[in-house]
Amino acid sequence: MGRSHRGRFTGLALLALLPVALAACGSGGQGGDTPPSGKAPAEEAAVKSRERVQAYLDALTARDAAAGRSQLCAPMHAAFDSAATGPNGDFADHFTVPEATITEVRSGPNGQEVSASITVAAGSRKAARSLLFTVTRTGADWCISGEVPGEPAVEATADPAEPPPPARAPSPVPSQ
Repeated sequence: MGRSHRGRFTGLALLALLPVALAACGSGGQGGDTPPSGKAPAEEAAVKSRERVQAYLDALTARDAAAGRSQLCAPMHAAFDSAATGPNGDFADHFTVPEATITEVRSGPNGQEVSASITVAAGSRKAARSLLFTVTRTGADWCISGEVPGEPAVEATADPAEPPPPARAPSPVPSQ
């Protein structure tokens, strides 16, 4: 074999191995776009968002403000510290949250949106309220970046000619 034949053979061998090498680069593992959990990004986002909001709801029912605060993104901590145990805060002394349930997890414009229904009790009075949490990814972690009152559930038999419900107010703490 002459020098030109060896060069052609080497070139063909490299071309034959190139697809295998490129396929190995994109095969997932711990690199690329696949998260460390091995789940698809959308699936991981839904799972992590649900976990964060469930931990916050558990903190509400347990009356554990520190555990609730730990679920929030850092920019929300100051607002939480000043309002959480105030008269209208999530952890106010004059009411309890005997029941809290996540009703929906969906993708939203600012992150994952998690809807929840809570029952608030003050003495013998109880009221159901809905909340909408925004959960975002910060680095390798997830945190709650917003909480606003949710919209009342729209019934399936609602008259389509009626105007839509009013838009909800923005969160006092900006989302990330």
